[in-house]
Amino acid sequence: MSDFNTLELLTDPRGFATLWLSREEKNNAFNAEMIRELILALDKVASDASLRFLIVRGRGKHFSAGADLAWMQQSAELDYATNLDDARELAELMYNLAKLKIPTLAVVQGAAFGGALGLISCCDMAIGADDAQFCLSEVRIGLAPAVISPFVVQAIGERATRRYALTAERFGGQRAREIGLLSESYASAELEQKVEQWIDNLLLNSPAAMRASKDLLREVGDGSLTPALRRYTENAIARIRVSPEGQEGLRAFLQKRPPSWQAETTKEPR
Repeated sequence: MSDFNTLELLTDPRGFATLWLSREEKNNAFNAEMIRELILALDKVASDASLRFLIVRGRGKHFSAGADLAWMQQSAELDYATNLDDARELAELMYNLAKLKIPTLAVVQGAAFGGALGLISCCDMAIGADDAQFCLSEVRIGLAPAVISPFVVQAIGERATRRYALTAERFGGQRAREIGLLSESYASAELEQKVEQWIDNLLLNSPAAMRASKDLLREVGDGSLTPALRRYTENAIARIRVSPEGQEGLRAFLQKRPPSWQAETTKEPR
């Protein structure tokens, strides 16, 4: 459809598109450019009436490792207003994906950390490899999963979100399926074959009926994706990024040392 620096947006003649995160050398980590390009790519998808559904994937070994280190370093040096602008762009991406008229399917392999869980949660369906690794890692570096939190709660429920957002535990594909983050989990060797089966199933359905079903489900949902909630989450992440612990956590992460509130002997769970 169009060339991007951090993405590939490919259309299939059968009537769907695949949006590839394509910063393989950075494990498809998010930065400001990728977020802006994702917004533009979703605009293109939304304006193409020929598309029946969208698949979201990551090139290489990982879906996405979360936030890019260089971008995080820049964030640590920015003031509240600039961090708020960044948060608003991330919120625009998440809300636009969640409210896309056509069905969306995430396909996950390798790491899916931080904001990547938000992207997955915004999709209507998600499948992944049994050996994929998921983590809401923000609290380890003094941050909070603010902008993505409404979508993660919708996907896995408040109780599971509390556990994984507060502990930053890693969990695998089968656990992701148990809590509802993944619709199905498969052996890595089977994943591509299963993707094709999902495509075949979606292609059996009426495009208009799928769009109408999404509209219906949105109307009968809990209605929590309000402008007020969006503003709250935007301000929440901007505030915490410029807080003392937010600054310390980012510095510690970038300097590869434990943050001040973490014991020297603390080990990252595997």
